Amino acid sequence: MISKKAAMGIFSLLIAVLIPLIFGVSQYILTVLTIMLVFIIYSSAWNLLALSGQGSLGHAAFFGIGGYTSAIIAKSLGFPPLATILLGGVFAAFIGVLIGLTCVRLKEWFLAMVTFGFAVLAHTITIELSGLTGGWDGLPVQKLIPITVHNYIMYEYYLILITTVITVFIIYQIMKSKIGLALEAIRENELEAKVMGINVMKYKLMAFGISAFFTGIAGALEIHHFGYITPEVYGIDISFWPIIYCVSGGLFTIEGPIVGTIAITLLDESLKNFGWTYERYILIGLILILIVRFLPKGFVSIPEKIKAYLRS
Repeated sequence: MISKKAAMGIFSLLIAVLIPLIFGVSQYILTVLTIMLVFIIYSSAWNLLALSGQGSLGHAAFFGIGGYTSAIIAKSLGFPPLATILLGGVFAAFIGVLIGLTCVRLKEWFLAMVTFGFAVLAHTITIELSGLTGGWDGLPVQKLIPITVHNYIMYEYYLILITTVITVFIIYQIMKSKIGLALEAIRENELEAKVMGINVMKYKLMAFGISAFFTGIAGALEIHHFGYITPEVYGIDISFWPIIYCVSGGLFTIEGPIVGTIAITLLDESLKNFGWTYERYILIGLILILIVRFLPKGFVSIPEKIKAYLRS
């Protein structure tokens, strides 16, 4: 018997597969959908780290490291993007574990500030290594699918969709496994988790490494989609978007980052099309405040609230 969540997942995947076929090859629509998929990977990775009780305000560091690693290897060695994207994720995971080793014992907000500082440091180092990274000018990189291929953007969309499905499935399996239970126990009460025999350091580092890996994959996918990378990839907004998506959709759930990313992205793009520039950030900020105040479990809790209301 298929569960409701599984049925909704299959239905959502079917819609994602059919959208390009229904709307045709509209470059704008496919670009928005592709970036949405990239940020679903990114948000899901950030959410996995949060599941362990670790907060990051500088996850753009791993997003950028994955992107730059993939770009530099592809340009220097001539490897295809499909190979370098994976290497970008691996190197981001390596750096993530190193950062975790230095600050994993810190409490939530101290750790968050360290990650924020690391993102600033990564941004500065990237600019200083202009001979390798291109500095402020950035680097042109190989597209995920060559533009000479007919309907290349549709192939890119489906390739990133497959990557997103695989990523979400892996993270779901981790969250439902003994690893996920251990991470939840650590988040709820680290001292009690230690008493229960859980190796807190090991599981926190594991969460950091896995989260950084998929974040690096997301960064590499984005830059190969656009065909260019600059230090702006380390921007504060890039660090804050996954937090906004996860809080809006529902923290610590597998569907929360997906729902939050889709809802906020569609709202952001709609307001942008109405001519709103900075005003849209004010509205999104207000919506986030209302969610935290009146809907702390995010959008995914709305069906439960409706059921409870109808029963009462």
